[in-house]
Amino acid sequence: MEQMRTGGGDNRNGGPTPAEHVAELLGRAQNGFEIAEPLLERLRTALMHQAELRSYRQRNDGVRPLRCNTYRHIFLLADGSSLLLYELEHDTGTGEDLQYELYAREDALDEAERRVHERIGGGIGPGCEDEELPAWLAEELLLAMGPVRPRREYVSEASPDHARRLLRRAENPDGPGEVVGEILQGALGHHIALITKPRRRGPGRDATWCRFYEHAFLLEGGGEVSLWELEHNMTSDGRLVCEVYLDEADAEVAADRHARALGVEL
Repeated sequence: MEQMRTGGGDNRNGGPTPAEHVAELLGRAQNGFEIAEPLLERLRTALMHQAELRSYRQRNDGVRPLRCNTYRHIFLLADGSSLLLYELEHDTGTGEDLQYELYAREDALDEAERRVHERIGGGIGPGCEDEELPAWLAEELLLAMGPVRPRREYVSEASPDHARRLLRRAENPDGPGEVVGEILQGALGHHIALITKPRRRGPGRDATWCRFYEHAFLLEGGGEVSLWELEHNMTSDGRLVCEVYLDEADAEVAADRHARALGVEL
């Protein structure tokens, strides 16, 4: 997980800012020119970003090993929404150097994955259970880093507005309530952290997944209030929804409840 500052500014944690990360992706991508500039401008102003392993395949029975990795780069924007870029990494070219391709649409990524998988051979494209890195393993690789709580660096701009937007888009009826909303209208700063709790089951676009965010608010007098956001697609129609809770454990319980209702395991 990487916590970033808005607009690609100074990053005291030492990692690249979202703007720098976008530049890195474009710098190594063979098709970076295909990503629309308006989308790139929005990504460069993101508050933070995280890269997740989406799928993996390697074949070792040829003249040389061939591999294909797909990464999902998540960018959290100031309004609380998120944008995705998909990066395809493979070594199926004429040389052995890794090649990179970048996509903003999942259908375009799927087509690129099919092309690369055909080069790898074996007759299996993306989404095959025998070739995909098991979702539980991708999750374990990230969880092996342990729980990450970055040092809070509060952003002082528009914190009451951020709290209001967050609570307004929450769809759960058991949310924090009006009293908490009134308290946060006096917030002096806020900090957003994408918590290392990757949850994903199933390959490709039909995957069931959820993400957890902590929205910490600094109050007058030095007090703090945290709201826990659960963003998931565990709905009957696969629609993306946002839920907000006062307690991290309540968000975890809600995620498990939604998973059981769909008959899936997180």
